[in-house]
Amino acid sequence: MVEPRMERLERHLNRLRLGSTKTRLDALLETGAKAELSFLDFLDLVVSEEVAAKDARRARLRIQMAKFPLNRRLEDYDFSLQPSLDRRLLTELETGRYLVNATNVLLLGPPGVGKTHLAIGLGHKAIEQGYSCRFITASDLARQLVVAESNGALDDALTHFARPHLLIIDELGYLPLARQAGHLLFHLVRRRYEKGSLLLTSNQPLGAWGNVFGDPVVATAILDRLLHHSHVLTIKGDSYRLKEKRRAGIVPTAEVVI
Repeated sequence: MVEPRMERLERHLNRLRLGSTKTRLDALLETGAKAELSFLDFLDLVVSEEVAAKDARRARLRIQMAKFPLNRRLEDYDFSLQPSLDRRLLTELETGRYLVNATNVLLLGPPGVGKTHLAIGLGHKAIEQGYSCRFITASDLARQLVVAESNGALDDALTHFARPHLLIIDELGYLPLARQAGHLLFHLVRRRYEKGSLLLTSNQPLGAWGNVFGDPVVATAILDRLLHHSHVLTIKGDSYRLKEKRRAGIVPTAEVVI
């Protein structure tokens, strides 16, 4: 027979949506009894565990919504392979303070140096700190905006991509953008300006963005807004993936020509 007080307590926990506390109620009561916790200490234990459980659920949901293509963490990045990377700036970005002021981040460098890894890693850090994040490649974003415009739903699409605290646009410049797509991306940058942070990765230097967007005027307008409040990380090393293959002996070390 279940004690009436336990039935009432579980009913109240359901009503208050304290699912973690209900699930662990027996274990919590046992812990409190064994440790002879005071009323205040026991209440602190229960509330702290419930808050931690809710935070973990929110983080898992935000990770699903971010649509990261890979599971990458900053802790897994091999910084020894990219000595040119500004570790001090990256440490500052890990704190998430740039998100408070809607500051943008640009990760620039040749293919294979780990820009996407760093972008996803910073996205995870943002989520851990309670921010929302969305990851998308530049080509997919351009395609979705073009389709939305043709369907008369451009404003809805811009609102959707303006909503996350951090929008990561990956691989800008790897594929050329049509002029129409460049104009639509400008509208998104303008919509997010000083309201939400953008993190862009690109294999193209900023001076070549006129070709990336198919219109130097649009590129200048985009850069004007991106760089107004921004951090720029430039990686000048060789391909991270090729270094790994050379280390494993799969790809021969390049010969030095004298």
